[in-house]
Amino acid sequence: MEHGGAALGRVVRVDRGAVLVLPAGAGSGADEPVRVPLPGEGLVPLLDADGVPGDAVPPAVGDHAVLGTGPDGAPALDALRPRRTAVVRDGADRTSRAQVLAANVDVVLVVEHLDPDPSPGRVERLLTLAWRSGATPVVVLTKADLVPDPDGMADEVRAIAIGADVHAVSVAAGTGLEPLRALLGPGRTLVVVGPSGAGKSTLVNALAGAEVMATGDRRADGRGRHTTVHRELVPLAGGACLIDTPGLRGVGLVADAAALDATFADVADLAAGCRFADCAHRTEPGCAVLAAVEDGTLPARRLDSWRRLAREAAYQERRADAALAAAERNRVRRATAAYHRFQQGRPAR
Repeated sequence: MEHGGAALGRVVRVDRGAVLVLPAGAGSGADEPVRVPLPGEGLVPLLDADGVPGDAVPPAVGDHAVLGTGPDGAPALDALRPRRTAVVRDGADRTSRAQVLAANVDVVLVVEHLDPDPSPGRVERLLTLAWRSGATPVVVLTKADLVPDPDGMADEVRAIAIGADVHAVSVAAGTGLEPLRALLGPGRTLVVVGPSGAGKSTLVNALAGAEVMATGDRRADGRGRHTTVHRELVPLAGGACLIDTPGLRGVGLVADAAALDATFADVADLAAGCRFADCAHRTEPGCAVLAAVEDGTLPARRLDSWRRLAREAAYQERRADAALAAAERNRVRRATAAYHRFQQGRPAR
């Protein structure tokens, strides 16, 4: 397939200094991805909806790439097509840069283990990332064969995963996988996110019907070993794609009010009944959220989790705004310096 005379492909992996790109139209496993070097700074123009180059960004797994030819005749990464959706986390460094975990995905599988007990806060955090991405979140509770009441535990997770389907599965026993396989329609892309040891790679292999990702044995304490060390897109025979990701130990939040309201729809619904529109749900009179905590309608843990994620999202937004302001100041300084150099070089009248 071509785009204005240029070849197209899908980024299947990002390595140091290069990306692996699967040419558009290639079949699963039949064609090898092409290794394409990145520019010196590792940034590539991201096209807008009209095909006009915008900001230069690092490529991400799942990006649709526009390929050209370099001076040496080798493939070159000219641009990235607009991203329909993007799963984004806060950068691991101290800058305000966000990291795109996966681009152009249709479903985010939030994977959490039932053994050890699932972490409600982690599920809420990953659901917020999923809602913010624009894709459809689905919660997958793995290792259902290791607990006595997987259905009861799944019901507890459903109480906090409002608006998302929740499935308890066991790859070992082969149960609960059919609803997930039904998501693998032609042209659809699913990304798997969750902590180390949740069984993400094992789940990917089960859905792929082949050993496409390495898996680890369980440790002596019963936890799974972390084996995936990079994000990778796996094309499937039916035309779907799966993206496996390394375990997320700490997930810096990049979210907006809409994503938080989707994850905490119960809190948002209660907040609509507060006396003040800008109620912070702390000490304000007439706060419907605090009243619900007081009478047991809303668990206190749920409100604490909302507060924590709202603080993180606000902090990241402030950092991003400060970075944009600093970038604009630098742009003005450069433009002013260039103007002065131009003026100095003009002949005197």
